[in-house]
Amino acid sequence: MAGLKEDPILGIDGITIKEELEIGKPEIDKSREDHPVLETGGAVIKGESLINNRSVIDKVREEGSCGQVERDMGPPTSNSIHRSGSRPQLDLSKAAIEGTFEERDPTILLPNQSDDISHLALDIGGSLIKLVYFSRHQDRPTTDKRKKTVKERFGISNGNRRSYPILGGRLHFVKFETSKINECLDFISSKQLHCGGMDSHSWHSETSSNGNAVIKATGGGAYKFADLFKERLGVSLDKEDEMDCLVAGANFLLKAIRHEAFTHMEGQKEFVQIDQNDLFPYLLVNIGSGVSMIKVDGDGKFERVSGTNVGGGTYWGLGRLLTKCKSFDELLELSQRGDNRTIDMLVGDIYGGMDYSKIGLSASTIASSFGKTISEKKELTDYRPEDISLSLLRMISYNIGQISYLNALRFGLKRIFFGGFFIRGHAYTMDTISFAVHFWSKGEAQAMFLRHEGFLGVLGAFMSYEKHGLDDLMVHQLVERFPMGAPYTGGKIHGPPLGNLNEKISWMEKFVQKGTEITAPVPMAPPGTTGLGGFEVPSSKGGTLRSDASALNVGVLHLVPTLEVFPQLADPKMYEPNTIDLSDHNELEYWFTVLSEHLSDLVDKAVASEGGTDDAKRRGDAFARAFSAHLARLMEEPAAYGKLGLANLLELREECLREFQFVDVYRSIKQRENEASLAVLPGLLAELDSMTEETRLLTLIEGVLAANIFDWGSRACVELYHKGTIIEIYRMSRNKMQRPWRVDDFDVFKERMLGSGDKKPRPHKRALLFVDNSGADVVLGMLPLARELLQRGTEVVLVANSLPALNDVTAMELPDIVAEAAKHCDILRRAAEAGGLLVDAMINTSDGSKENSSSVPLMVVENGCGSPCIDLRQVSSELAAAAKDADLIILEGMGRALHTNFNARFKCEALKILGKWHSRRQHLASFEVLSSLS
Repeated sequence: MAGLKEDPILGIDGITIKEELEIGKPEIDKSREDHPVLETGGAVIKGESLINNRSVIDKVREEGSCGQVERDMGPPTSNSIHRSGSRPQLDLSKAAIEGTFEERDPTILLPNQSDDISHLALDIGGSLIKLVYFSRHQDRPTTDKRKKTVKERFGISNGNRRSYPILGGRLHFVKFETSKINECLDFISSKQLHCGGMDSHSWHSETSSNGNAVIKATGGGAYKFADLFKERLGVSLDKEDEMDCLVAGANFLLKAIRHEAFTHMEGQKEFVQIDQNDLFPYLLVNIGSGVSMIKVDGDGKFERVSGTNVGGGTYWGLGRLLTKCKSFDELLELSQRGDNRTIDMLVGDIYGGMDYSKIGLSASTIASSFGKTISEKKELTDYRPEDISLSLLRMISYNIGQISYLNALRFGLKRIFFGGFFIRGHAYTMDTISFAVHFWSKGEAQAMFLRHEGFLGVLGAFMSYEKHGLDDLMVHQLVERFPMGAPYTGGKIHGPPLGNLNEKISWMEKFVQKGTEITAPVPMAPPGTTGLGGFEVPSSKGGTLRSDASALNVGVLHLVPTLEVFPQLADPKMYEPNTIDLSDHNELEYWFTVLSEHLSDLVDKAVASEGGTDDAKRRGDAFARAFSAHLARLMEEPAAYGKLGLANLLELREECLREFQFVDVYRSIKQRENEASLAVLPGLLAELDSMTEETRLLTLIEGVLAANIFDWGSRACVELYHKGTIIEIYRMSRNKMQRPWRVDDFDVFKERMLGSGDKKPRPHKRALLFVDNSGADVVLGMLPLARELLQRGTEVVLVANSLPALNDVTAMELPDIVAEAAKHCDILRRAAEAGGLLVDAMINTSDGSKENSSSVPLMVVENGCGSPCIDLRQVSSELAAAAKDADLIILEGMGRALHTNFNARFKCEALKILGKWHSRRQHLASFEVLSSLS
C-alpha cells in the first residue's frame, strides 16, 4: 500500500470460519455395527453406519415452529429433543464427522445448527425495553485444499478450548420505549428472534407456536407483560434475577470488550483498559429509579452493600411535577439550557460574594440546592423550567456521587462503575458524578462509566442461557462495528430498528430531505454556570454540554471465535497498533478531510463495480450519506465509538460500504492489474536469476519498494500510471530506490541471509510475508522475494486479507495468482504444490512426487480482517498457528508497517518495508522506506 491510502477500508463483518460443533469426546458403541450409537454426554445420537460412512443422521423429521424437532434416526424411537430455556437443542440435519476417522477426537460438523446460540434476551423496565439478540454469520465454504493443508501443517485442531460450540455471529443491542411494547413484539416476530432467528432451519412461519419456546428476561416487565408475550408470540418468559443479571452483564462487558470503560471529566472522555485479572473487587452503582450499590468480588460473587431512594425516578418525578416535562429526555434537554444560580443558594450568596477560603469553598459553590427559593417571594411559574431541571440534576447527581464514594471508602475500593437508566450517556450527568467522586476522594478514587451501560441487565439475562459460552470470551474475539441501521434522531427512538436494505436506504433519504442531523442535540452552556455542593464544576470544554445518547453510540458486537492474539508480539499488553494519534485535532482533521474529499470518487467506483444500475446508484448515495453522518458524529466527539485510531476510522468506511452491499469496489481494477503484472513476471525472474546473490538481494528489496507504489487508492499512482506500462514504471521506480533509506537495516539483513567473513548464512525456518496490494505489488514485489526465501530453504507463508479493502489482495485471490505465476517458475510451482495451493488441473507437472514432497512449502493464510491496517491483537487462528514457529516477519505497505505496527516489537526478526510516492508534512518527500530488523 503506497501513498496516503486514500481509499480505505473494510471491516470484519461477515468473516466466518467453518462453524463446528465438538461434542465432548464421542464414544462409539461398537456392539451394533449396523447402527452404532454415539454417546455425547447426556445426548445419544443414533446414526447410520457412523464408522463406515462418517454419517450421523439417517433421516430427520421436523415438526412445529420455533425449532421443536423430533428426530427419527435409524430404528424408530420415541425420544425427541425439546426446547428449553436452559438447554439448547441440536439441529442434526446433514450432520457429519469432519476429518479422518483416525482422529482421536473427531469433530462433528452440524451445518444447519443455529438454535444453540441464536438467543434473544430481554430487560423490560418501566421506561425502556432492552433487547440483546444473536445472529449467525452466513456460512462460507472452507473445504478447499489450501485450508486442509494449512490445518494439517500447522496442527490446527478442529476443536478448541471449549467442549461446546461457539459459532461466529453478531450480538445486537436494541432499545424500545416500554410504552411502545407492541412495536417491540412486532420486531421480535419479524426477525423470528423468539424462534432461534431467521437463520434457524427448523423455523416454519406458517405454523403456530408450539408453546414450548422460552425467552430469558429480567426487569419488572418480565412479570407484568408475561401474558402478552404468551398471547402474541406463544413464548414463555423465563425470569432471571435482576441483580444477578446486572453484575453478570457488567463483568462480561469489562472482560470481553476493549475500551468499554471510560472516565468523563470536564467533557473529556478517556478510555481505561482494565486487566481482567485485576478487575475485582469494584463497586457497581446502578442508577435506575432508585440506586443500588453492589460490591462485586468476582463472577457470581457480589453483595448489595447500600443504596438510596434518591435516583432517576426522583429526578424524573420531581422534574415532571415542577416543569411539566413529558419525558426523561425532555427534562435532560432542559437542563442543558439552565442556570442554577437563580435557584441554588451559593456560598457567595451567604458571604456577600466572598469565598469561604478557610474551609476551601469558593463563592460559586452550592451551599443549598433550591435554597434561594426560600427567601424569594416567587411562585413556581416565576422560575424557568431549564433552571429547575439543572438544579435538580446537580443535586441528585452530586449526592449519588458522594454516597458512592463513601461506600467505596468503606470497603477500600478504588474503582466505581456507574450505570443505569439515569446516566444514559449524558455528558453533564457524568461530569457531575465524576467531580463529586474526585472531590471527596481527593483524587484517590475514579468514577468510571460503561458505553453499553444501558444493557447491563439484558446482557446478564442473555448470558444465563447455558452452554453458549460467552462467559469465557476473550477481548480479542469481539469486534465492535457501528452499522447504519436504527431509526433514531437526537437520541430519540422513532420506530423499530431497520431490517432490510431498502429500509436503510429509505431512512437515509428521508434524513437528508428533512435536513435532520443524526447526532444528538448540542446546546450551548449558559455563561457563568456554577458548581455544586463542596466544590466548583467547570463547564465542559468548548462551551458545550451535550448528551451522549446518540443512536450511533452502541454498535454491534461481532463474535469471531477464531480470532487470537498474534503469538509473536513481544508484549501484547503494551502493544498499540495505531501509530498516528487521532486525539491530535490536526491529525483528525487531516484524515477526515482526506476521507471526505475522496468520497465522491469512491461512490463512483462503488456504483461502477455493481454495473452502474439505478439500484447501485441509490445504494451509493445512501452509503455516502451514512458515512458522512458517521464522520460528522466522530468529528464532533472522536471518542463516541470508543478509542479512535486510524485503523478504526479506515475500517468504518468499508463497513458502511458493506452495509449497502458493496463488497469489492476495486474488483475489476485488481483483475486487470494482476493480469498485466503476471504477463511481465517471467522476464523479471530471468533478470533476477542473472544477478549475483548480493545484487539480487538488494534488487529484491528495492523491487518490493518500487512495486508498493502501485496503490490504486492513491491519486499519485493513477497519475503515475499514465506515464508508462507497469514494468516500465516498476523499473523506473526501482532505480530511484537509492540508499541510505530513512531507516536502513539492509546490511544486517544481508549478513543474516548471505553471511560475511567467518559467519555462514543462517536461513530462516519460516517467514510470514504480510502482503499488501494486488497487481504489481504482490506479483512483481513480494512473490520474487518469497521465491528467494524458498530457494534458501525457508517456508513462506503469504498473509493476506480475509476481506477486500481497496485494491489489497485477499487470501481467496492469492492461490489463483500463485498458480498463474507457477506456470513460469518451477521453484514457485513445487512450493505451491507442497503448500496445497495447486490442484492437478492447474499445472502440468513433470517432476516426481519425491521431488515435490521435499520442497519447502509456499502457503497462504487469512489475516482475519479486511483493512489496509492490521491490529495484531485480532488475527485469524490459522495465522496465529502459522506464526508460532516463524522466525521472520515481513510487514509491507503503509497501512501495515507505518499507520499501524511501526512501533510494534516482536519476539523474532522483523522487516517493515514500505515505499511512498507522495508525502505528508511529517513524513518524507519522494520515496520512504522503513526497514527495521527487530
